[in-house]
Amino acid sequence: MTDPLLTGGQKGYLRIATEEAFATQEQMDAILRLVKEGRADKGTMNLWGFYGTSPSERTTYIRERLLDLGELRIQAMDDAGIDKAVLALTSPGVQSLFDLDEARGIASRANDHLKAACERYPDRFIGMAAVCPQDAEWSAQELKRAKEELGFVGVQINSHTHGHYLDEPQFDPILRACTELDMPLYIHPQGPPDDMIGTMAEVGLEGAVFGFAVETSFHALRLLTSGAFDRYPNLQLALGHGCEGLPFWIDRLNYMHQAGIRSGRYERMKPQNHELHYYLRNNVWGTNSGLPSPASIKLMMEVMGEDRVMYAMDYPYQYVPDEVRKLDAMDLPRETMKKFYQTNAETLFGI
Repeated sequence: MTDPLLTGGQKGYLRIATEEAFATQEQMDAILRLVKEGRADKGTMNLWGFYGTSPSERTTYIRERLLDLGELRIQAMDDAGIDKAVLALTSPGVQSLFDLDEARGIASRANDHLKAACERYPDRFIGMAAVCPQDAEWSAQELKRAKEELGFVGVQINSHTHGHYLDEPQFDPILRACTELDMPLYIHPQGPPDDMIGTMAEVGLEGAVFGFAVETSFHALRLLTSGAFDRYPNLQLALGHGCEGLPFWIDRLNYMHQAGIRSGRYERMKPQNHELHYYLRNNVWGTNSGLPSPASIKLMMEVMGEDRVMYAMDYPYQYVPDEVRKLDAMDLPRETMKKFYQTNAETLFGI
């Protein structure tokens, strides 16, 4: 008989899951309207054209669980031994929308909805803010409201916004607000923009299986090579899914980045205060969401430092309680396990 997964710290640590998704019906309706009208980009069409309409067991389960911020989610957490969940509005947030009034309203109301859920379950739910990057100044003000009025601990940006990235000047108010408010920036995947997706969709690789990681690691590297962390040295960036592969690639990325700077080939690529290894160990945090691999987690810890690697499940998209048992059995010191499951998240998010 398999031992139950218990909450309450019986293993010597609480389990805090740091990349857990929810949706609102208003958000889903707006995205599905764009899909139906043919106005969404290919990534959104493929993701929500399937998850939003398919009658399959998996998609029905995911829609139901995304919309639930109550008993179903709490039961799932209990069954997987998850003590606390850091919740964020599911991809693509409101970033696929074109009407700014609609997008701002959906994001703001989603934040209020999440706040109410956190109040119902104050010992279990923790909120990250949704914003509307299409309006960066409004987003900065919403971050202030989220921090000071709602008690949220970070912000999730679902990677690109109509093919544009946070290193571009128009998004600087968001980076500045994150720094001034001491709110971590979590970049979560969505489907690649149309000018990147290419033939990925044709072969079924545009989503979480591959395309998400390609696009989100590209986004993170744009920030890491743009001087953003020199302008804002206290800015903290979190990435899921094994830090989107960056720890595995970092030696080659760093070498070729330095070579590119020396070559003068690229107008944008300027010398920075530090090499990429430094930013990965001082400004970036990684979670293992969707990647229950002890080998990958240990690599992240070796490259980034064990104080910057956190647990996540990726509920409800990847909900496999046995993965928790697998990670509980990792051959790591007890203090390192406590950092991974509990105290690193408490440090980053101020929990």
